[in-house]
Amino acid sequence: MSSLKFGTSGLRGLVVDLVGGPAATWTAAFLAHLDAAGLSPATREVIVGQDLRSSSPQIAADCLRAASARGWHALDAGALPTPALAQEAIRRGAAAVMVTGSHIPDDRNGLKFYRPDGEITKADEIGIRAAFEAGEQAGEAGGEPRTLEGLTETYIDRIVGFFGPESLSGLRVGVYQQSSVARDVLVEALGRLGASSEPLARADRFIPVDTEAHRPEDLDLIAGWTADGRFDAVVSTDGDADRPLLADERGRIVRGDLLGLLTARRLGADIVVTPVTSSSSLERAPFLSQVVRTRVGSPFVIEGMEGAAGSGTVVGFEANGGVLVGSDVERDGRRLSALKTRDALLPIVATLAEAKAAGQSVSRVVEGLEAGAAAADRLPEIAADKSTPFLAMLAAGGEDARAFFAERGTIEDVNTFDGVRTTLADGSTVHYRASGNAPELRCYVEAGSEPAAAELLAWGLEAARRRLAEKS
Repeated sequence: MSSLKFGTSGLRGLVVDLVGGPAATWTAAFLAHLDAAGLSPATREVIVGQDLRSSSPQIAADCLRAASARGWHALDAGALPTPALAQEAIRRGAAAVMVTGSHIPDDRNGLKFYRPDGEITKADEIGIRAAFEAGEQAGEAGGEPRTLEGLTETYIDRIVGFFGPESLSGLRVGVYQQSSVARDVLVEALGRLGASSEPLARADRFIPVDTEAHRPEDLDLIAGWTADGRFDAVVSTDGDADRPLLADERGRIVRGDLLGLLTARRLGADIVVTPVTSSSSLERAPFLSQVVRTRVGSPFVIEGMEGAAGSGTVVGFEANGGVLVGSDVERDGRRLSALKTRDALLPIVATLAEAKAAGQSVSRVVEGLEAGAAAADRLPEIAADKSTPFLAMLAAGGEDARAFFAERGTIEDVNTFDGVRTTLADGSTVHYRASGNAPELRCYVEAGSEPAAAELLAWGLEAARRRLAEKS
């Protein structure tokens, strides 16, 4: 059986199951679905981009070949951030395919599909899968793809035009470049906004940087870079630059949901749409009139944003920090165009701009949110046949679940909206859910202090590991 499946962010699976014919066939199925649904652009243009993992150039070539063979005008955007690809596709009214596995290891990859008006919906996923299962084929060879250039410049222009060329003046920022497709984009954007930046640890192989479950080696690197006080922040992104990573001047990583909250405040948004995995403290933010909760995944966030449209300035974000802008934002005579796909550059710049405008350190700005403590991590290589019965046991809230949490206290509430979120008698929460992108079990916790959250997270991971081992 193929490992390829749709998750919270496109089609993902092992490279050996995607490269070659499968990538071409899935691309053909996507384009066939657009035709069948009446969503194809009049220009019949499809733009293909890629991240920097080793398999992406070949898979992108497979996608371009399939598009050309079906009579589409295939446009090769090369390596660029996913939000830069999405921005150009929406501007042109073109379809798009991004070859990326985001933060998952190099032996895996994936495809993100974009309609001419933005990200595909869950209904589109069903249509694409149906076209694939119906045997849609790429067809015979078509014309040569045309190369597109300048897309990253347009992407940077959007941010600089809104925040202004002096908005980060005087800030010193380390850029952890690793293998992010935005590693040079970050340096250029920060420079154009007035900050001084220093490139750090550029990699010649793909590194799976996860902005929620941080690798110990990444934490060690950031701690070392900030030890001498030369940086006001250290920034980075995941592989395709739709999830941000920002550490304060002390080397402490700022949670993604707080980056989203600071972005909403900087943009003057009064409504945020975010999954249940974001901190419960958001409902206490005094500048927000409404918090809409969704399942994990940008399609669900977009659906929630569209439902809230027309009632105020709406910003969406996920717990990983990727920010979506639901409508054009006007502030101080400057305009930020809407972009309903996750973006890492915007929350990085917005958070630094908040600190600069307040004349405070990043850590002080974050502390001012009074957001409490939360933490998250994952257990890798946990297949669905293991995670599903574990989650079902917790969801039942019966004797087994009570025994599982016994050493932490009694269960006060069980929420099964997306995964299983258990609230304990002391007010702390432990939320387990299976990843939609990889065979992983994710764990999110909230507690009264950062040490308590760290300790609860360590317990949550170990307790789940023991339980899964017993049942294997």
